[in-house]
Amino acid sequence: MRAVTTLSVVVLASAGIGHAVVTSLDADIARVDPFKDMKNRPSGGHGMNVLLVGTDSRDKISEVERRRFRLGGAPCHCTDTIMIVHISEDRERATVVSLPRDSYAEVPEHVDQTTGMRHGAHPVKLNAAYAEGGPQLTVRTVENMTHVKIDHYLEVDFTSFMKTVDVLGGVRICTAQPLKDSHTGLDLAPGTHTLIGGQALQYVRSRHVDGASDLGRMQRQQRFLAALIERATSSGVLLNPIRFRDVTRAVLGSVRADTGFGTDELLDLGRAMRNFSPSSSEFTTVPIGQMAFPVKGIGSTLKWDAAGSAALFTALREDKPITAAHRPARARAVPVEVAPPQIRVQVENGTGTAGLARRVDAALAATGFATTRQPVTSTEQNVRRTVIAYDPRWDRSARSVAAALPGGELRAVPGQGPVVKVIAGADFRAVRTVKVPTPPQGEAGAVRGDEVVCSGKG
Repeated sequence: MRAVTTLSVVVLASAGIGHAVVTSLDADIARVDPFKDMKNRPSGGHGMNVLLVGTDSRDKISEVERRRFRLGGAPCHCTDTIMIVHISEDRERATVVSLPRDSYAEVPEHVDQTTGMRHGAHPVKLNAAYAEGGPQLTVRTVENMTHVKIDHYLEVDFTSFMKTVDVLGGVRICTAQPLKDSHTGLDLAPGTHTLIGGQALQYVRSRHVDGASDLGRMQRQQRFLAALIERATSSGVLLNPIRFRDVTRAVLGSVRADTGFGTDELLDLGRAMRNFSPSSSEFTTVPIGQMAFPVKGIGSTLKWDAAGSAALFTALREDKPITAAHRPARARAVPVEVAPPQIRVQVENGTGTAGLARRVDAALAATGFATTRQPVTSTEQNVRRTVIAYDPRWDRSARSVAAALPGGELRAVPGQGPVVKVIAGADFRAVRTVKVPTPPQGEAGAVRGDEVVCSGKG
C-alpha cells in the first residue's frame, strides 16, 4: 500500500501553496521513463489515469524497524501493490481500481532487465511484470489487460509510506472485528485506532487476518487510502505551508515518477481538486471470475471476470462514475440475513381498500419474495399498521420481511409454520428493496471514500 502515499501528493497540492514551494520539492522526485518507445497504445479517454505501484523496497528502513514491524526477508523487486487512479475530467471525482498482484497476465514481448535476454509474450502473475521489465513492462502489461491508456506513472516504497503517515500524525481506522496477523505482527482489537507509520504498514500489508487473503488486504488498503485522504483534508495540512512542505518532502523522498509529471501538472491538478474529500473518491477491485486459476510453471492465479472487468474499464475510459452516489439516484438495498427468494409470504388485506393485498403481493414478489400470489381478505379489518405475523422459529425470515415493509409490526405466532403472513394495513406505501450482502469473492464492490472511513470522532 505504499502507493497510497503518492496520491496524497496530489491531494496536498490542492492547498495552492505556490509554484516556488512545489518547484523546490520537484527536485526530490526520482524520474523514470515508463513510456519510452511504446507503440500501439490504447486511445486516450477523458480524464487522467495514473498507475500507482508500491514496491517492496526496504533499503532505507532501520534494523530496529525491520524487527519491530516484521519486515525481514529479501525483497522480490516486484510490485506489491498495483492501482489505477482515474481523475475525472472535471476534477470532481477520483476512482481507484485495485489490480490484484496475483492476477493472471500475459506480458508482451520484451527484454528482461535483469538478464538482458529477449522474451516472447508469455503468461505471468501481474506483479512479475515489474521484475522482468520494470516500469515500462508493467505499464505495457496493464494497458494490454485493461485497454486503458496510462497517462502518468508513480512508484512508492515502504519508507515513503511510513514517513508520510508519521508526519500526518497518524491515520485513524476502525474495525468491527479483531485483526491479528502473525506474519506482519498486526494485532488490533475491535474499535477505532490511530495508526502511526509502522503500524499502518502492518495494517495494509496483512494478508492472513481472514480467509480473503490478498483480496481482503486490498479492501483494507482502500479503506486506509480513504482515511488518509480524510486525514490530509481535515487536519489543516492543506492550509499550512510548513506542514505541507514537510509532508510532501516525506512522500517525494522515495517516489519515482514519469518525466511528464512535474510541477505544473501537480499544481494544475491540485488547484482543480481544492475541494477534494473522501466523498469525492470511489474504490473497487477488478472483478475476479476464477479465484484459483492454475497456470503451468506459475501456480495458482486470479483470473479476471471478462464481462465485469470490461464494463469497469469502459467506465474509466468514458469517465463515468462506478458508485451509485455519483450516478443518478436509485434505491439502495437494505442488508438482511435471509434472502427474499427463501421466504414464503402470504399477503392478506386488513383494510377496506379494494386491491390492496394484490398490490402488496405484487410489490413483494417484484422484490424477490416467494409470495403465494394468492392474496386474501384478512379476518382483521381496519388494520392501520401493517402486521408481519411469524413463527418464532423463523424470526430471521420475519426480520427480512419487516425490513422490506418499514414501520410494520412484528407479531410472533407460535406454531404458525414457515410461511410469513403479511396483513396489509392503511399505512402501506411501498416495498423497500432488501438483499443479503455478498461476501468478497474477488470484487470488493464499488464504495465511496466517506462510506469506509470511521464515523464520528471516537
